[in-house]
Amino acid sequence: MLRATVDWFEARGKRELLEQYRERTWYADFLEFQAREGLFATFLTPARDAAGDPQARWDTARISELFEILAFYGLGYWYTGQVSILGVGPVWQSENAAARTAAAQWLRDGSVAAFGLSERAHGADIYSTDMILTPDGNGGFTAEGGKYYIGNGNVARVVSVFGRRSDVDGPEGYVFFTADSQHPNYDLVKNTVNSHMFVAEFTLNSYPVPAEHVLHTGQAAFDAALNTVNVGKFNIGFASIGMAEHCLYEAITHAHNRVLYGKRVTEFPHARRSFVDAYARLFGMKLYSDRAVDYFRTAGPQDRRYLLFNPINKMKVTQEAEKAVAAMWDVIAAKGFEADTYFDGASRDIFAPTKLEGTVHVNLALVLKFMPSYLFSPAEHAAVPARKDAGDDEFLFRQGPARGLGKVTFADWRQAYDAFADLPNVALLREQAEGLTTLLETAAPDAAQQRDLDFLLTLGQMFTLLVYGQLILEQAAITDFDHAILDTLFEVFVRDFSELAVALHGKSSSTPAQQQWALTRVRKPAIDPGRFDSVWKQIKNLSGAYEMNP
Repeated sequence: MLRATVDWFEARGKRELLEQYRERTWYADFLEFQAREGLFATFLTPARDAAGDPQARWDTARISELFEILAFYGLGYWYTGQVSILGVGPVWQSENAAARTAAAQWLRDGSVAAFGLSERAHGADIYSTDMILTPDGNGGFTAEGGKYYIGNGNVARVVSVFGRRSDVDGPEGYVFFTADSQHPNYDLVKNTVNSHMFVAEFTLNSYPVPAEHVLHTGQAAFDAALNTVNVGKFNIGFASIGMAEHCLYEAITHAHNRVLYGKRVTEFPHARRSFVDAYARLFGMKLYSDRAVDYFRTAGPQDRRYLLFNPINKMKVTQEAEKAVAAMWDVIAAKGFEADTYFDGASRDIFAPTKLEGTVHVNLALVLKFMPSYLFSPAEHAAVPARKDAGDDEFLFRQGPARGLGKVTFADWRQAYDAFADLPNVALLREQAEGLTTLLETAAPDAAQQRDLDFLLTLGQMFTLLVYGQLILEQAAITDFDHAILDTLFEVFVRDFSELAVALHGKSSSTPAQQQWALTRVRKPAIDPGRFDSVWKQIKNLSGAYEMNP
């Protein structure tokens, strides 16, 4: 199916895909393809609901491969799958057999799904929903209210909608139910975005919700919302990887074959540095994300480390993609605006993933909740194996209550760094990161600083870089990854950590002790011209290696 997906895009050709993107043409042709192939039905249906189909399962490893491919050809194609994951999430967590059976059948029929959580006035603040359900006296409800920014909301036959009862206050009044975008009481208001995606505003007007359409009530509905985001948020990083990969092929092919002032563009030192940094960052994105898949697939009630690695995949991987594409754009300059390039659209779309499923600051605030346990209370955990097996990741739909994050434990992060202590930049980053424990022991944020999100976000970025490096090193050990690229990547990270230290020093609320600590964390990375040249040769060899079928 992955091969068929690639072949379908290549058969459409670059010219047609770019024209549809520019003209904001709804991607009905792709939805027809996925329906014909059973793509989403196979990839997004747990084995429990697969009606005996031996290929259908919820396999995070192959879902991530599919989503990277979709974004490689265009963010919109990834998006329709992403919001389908969110749409079926509350269904697969429900014990409502009728609703599960109906959703699985809609997927087999080729439909997509949608996630009706966000509202115009409140965003995704589920505490403040204005979707009101009034009991109908027969075990069901009548729904009134609107939802905003709902992907696939124009065509989805499975729309998971979050609301609250009119007659019950507090958490016990929450309800998750399914709606159908083709129902006459479902009013499609408009497409909220200027794009070939359809991100709907819709209203439900006296919409009937029979008991068989109710997925969750009370606290379980609240937990289902957060746990669905835990699953769906993870896939955002793979969108950024796919886009950045395609940009790399276009950028190096253009730059290496363009001559200015008698030289190839890639002969200029600053151009080579930009490409080497972008190439290294892209490999870091891939290494981290692949290893995070393993933690997702081995998760269980006693191992919830994925709850930290998930927002980092969403927040850090997407930020790294922005940096990589920006570096390449600095080299190819005006070429990045040309209408016949993938880069033209991707250079705009690359900034979208950081704004989806919670902005960067929301995810950083979540990451900070794990910092004390991660840094100060290492625990024994069995080694997590590489998970490429054809398994069904059913735990993701029985995660349980969405609380207790401070009780999640982690293995000692130093083990991953120690395995690569011979790489000078890995050793330097470990030295920088080790200082985080010193900061929190000797000059921890005071009560006022703990309410100062501007201060905490910089601290969170430093902590995130430490965790990011851990999973990258674990995956590098598993795959026997190229040490030259790996040390080059950590050279980039040493610079990044130094920049964050300077930023912390300059914060208005930083204390003299914190300022002194920050300056002691600034390091010059280890520079190795031979290593740089070996990485550059790999990048140079990508010139002309891939060009999309015109």
